[in-house]
Amino acid sequence: MSTKFKTVITTAGAAKLAAATMPGGKKINLNVMAVGDGGGKLPDPDAGQTQLVNEVWRHTLNKISQDNRYSNYIVAELVIPPEVGGFWMRELGLYDDEGTLIAVANMAESYKPELAEGSGRAQTCRMVIIVSSVESVALSIDSTMVMATQDYVDDRLAEHEKSRRHPDATLKEKGFTQLSNATDSESETLAATPKAVKTAYDLANAKYTAQDATTTRKGIVQLSNATDSVSETLAATPKAVKVAYDIANAKYTAQDATTMRKGLVQLSNATDSTSETLAATPKAVKAAMDNANGRVPSGRKVNGHPL
Repeated sequence: MSTKFKTVITTAGAAKLAAATMPGGKKINLNVMAVGDGGGKLPDPDAGQTQLVNEVWRHTLNKISQDNRYSNYIVAELVIPPEVGGFWMRELGLYDDEGTLIAVANMAESYKPELAEGSGRAQTCRMVIIVSSVESVALSIDSTMVMATQDYVDDRLAEHEKSRRHPDATLKEKGFTQLSNATDSESETLAATPKAVKTAYDLANAKYTAQDATTTRKGIVQLSNATDSVSETLAATPKAVKVAYDIANAKYTAQDATTMRKGLVQLSNATDSTSETLAATPKAVKAAMDNANGRVPSGRKVNGHPL
């Protein structure tokens, strides 16, 4: 029985693959896959084709890779998103970045619905081609055009997990770091374990000899925001000081002193002032006293006569 479904390397594709294997040859960059409906019937792929019988949709490949079991098998994958559809799929075409049809295949007939028809699904189409040398094909795609299918995500995660492309943590950047239980290390690239922290804490706690502060020695003191405490072992908080200050400031009603009442008064060192609102300084009083003592006593007599 003849094979119903098959993939054929086109004449143009075979020529490019052959040229790529030559010394200094240019690799083929497979990057686009097209889907066609075969004009209403299942087509028979032909090496002479340069295009599909009736193309209905094309897009950048979602993935291209070497087969895990067969090293000369190249697997190209196209994902048709749920919002695209409304056509039958009977043929596939694999193109390079120069627009040349490299391989053509037919496939089991399948209808791709669109969301407006009440049914939508992501459709994955794969084409496998056999090459004499996988080195003749560039196995890379534009990642910005990739639809993240579950298989794609799983593959990328597995690739990342197996790689060593994980940056180390620093004082400025997040990253991976190694744990350490050392208590005498000066490393700035290791992370201390809870055991190391506990050891250091216990050691410091054992050396703790602080004592309470008193009015005669320094030490540990407890804060207090009370404004009516007479304690000599507590320290007032700024809040307590402010409350006391505000209370005192609110009760401050001092007025100027006069000859009739107590109050605030300004000092003066003048000895010739007649002010009744200023208060003489000790200096002014001494100056007046010295001046008086230097004068002739009032009880002195000259020639028997009082002055």
